[in-house]
Parts: sequence; structure tokens; C-alpha cells
Amino acid sequence: MSPDEVLDNPVWAALSGPHARFAEPLGRFAEPLGRFAEPRGRAARYHPDISPFAGLADPADPAGWRDLAAVAGPGAQLGMSAHRLTVPAGWERLRVMPAVQLVGTDVDAAPDPEAVALTGADVPEMLDLVSRTQPGPFRKRTLELGRYLGIRRGGALIAMAGERLRVPGYTEISAVCTDPAHRGQGLAARLILAVATGARDRGELPFLAAVTENEAALRVYRRIGFTDRAQVVFHVLRVPA
Repeated sequence: MSPDEVLDNPVWAALSGPHARFAEPLGRFAEPLGRFAEPRGRAARYHPDISPFAGLADPADPAGWRDLAAVAGPGAQLGMSAHRLTVPAGWERLRVMPAVQLVGTDVDAAPDPEAVALTGADVPEMLDLVSRTQPGPFRKRTLELGRYLGIRRGGALIAMAGERLRVPGYTEISAVCTDPAHRGQGLAARLILAVATGARDRGELPFLAAVTENEAALRVYRRIGFTDRAQVVFHVLRVPA
């Protein structure tokens, strides 16, 4: 496997590697936290308070889907990201969203003097901003996945971005959002570059994804140095009852 092939199945690469401590069920992995190793299981998901995403070692393996159903439980909703995904009979597709995966090969990461580190005390404001801007899944414990930065004006949180998936050699930037009243000021681009400094300092590349219809976001990402890597599809699925 070439180094960038972990991005073909990033949720599984994260849950079976750097994010193993967030995986459900625990105890399925062969190596301690922080090391990318062959997992003993075939499926895992994040704790639902952290993220709706789940991963499969091999999306074409029916046994993995059975493991995932057992992990999540009947009727659970899961998010999945894949280039191609054949969903077994009985699983319900709730949403299917074509997207573009981009890698920051030419991103000039730089700290931002106005960006502040967000903590657990900021989560209610973060959840409120996400509910109003809909950048993608963000839950009450998502902050635990990595470093999140925000910009405040008049004491109010008006923009944020942070780290979500961690896979060997890469960090995903996610939850990029700006209050509608403050758009058009370049805040999202500034925060992305500031968050990317964490990946750079670890010797990793930032990556991210945006749904294909979000042309404005894609223009921003490409302008600041992200390049298209692959077409992907986000799925929201319901486990068979």
C-alpha cells in the first residue's frame, strides 16, 4: 500500500490506527494507541457522541457488514465515506452525497493571530454555530478528536475549523464554518491554514472533503493550495432492524 492509499478508506485507517482509542468496540486492535496495525476486527465506529462515522476493513466483505451491524445495533444510523460502496440488502440508504477529497500538497500553513483554541467550555457555542451553518457532522465530543480553532468578534464565536480524522501521514480538516453575517471576509481560509499548522508540525499533510454541490467551498480550498485527489461519496445508512 502506498502512503496515500490510506485516504481511500480514511475512517477505517483512523479507527484502526491513530484514533483506535475512540473506536467501538474497544479491544479489537492488535497494537497500542498511535500505531497503525492490522486490526483483529473487520468493522468499527466512533462513539456516537464523537462522530457518526463508521469504517470497514474491506467494504466488499459481507462479514465486515455483519460485524458493523453488531457493533452499532439494530436501527442505528451511521455515516460512511467511500469511493464505491455496495450496501447489503436490508441496510437503508438515508442520504447519498457525492463529494471531492482534496489534499493540501501546496498549502502554505500559517498561524493566525486572531484564532483561539477552543475547549470543552466552547462546545455549546460550537454546536450552535454548526446547527446554523451545517458544515457536516459535529457532536458534543467531536472536539476530542484534535485541535479546534475559532475566531470571536464581540465575544461571540463567528467561525471555526478543526481536526477530525487522523490517519498515518495525514490529518483531516473539518467543521469549517462561518456565521452567515460574517462571510466574505476570508475567515474560513485563515482558519484552515491555521489548523493545518498542526499537521505540518507533525510532518503530516492536511486533507479535507466537500460535497460536490458546495462550489464556493471548493473554490476556497483550491485557491489556498488544496488539490483534488479523488471523487468520494458520503453515505448515511440505517442498520437493519
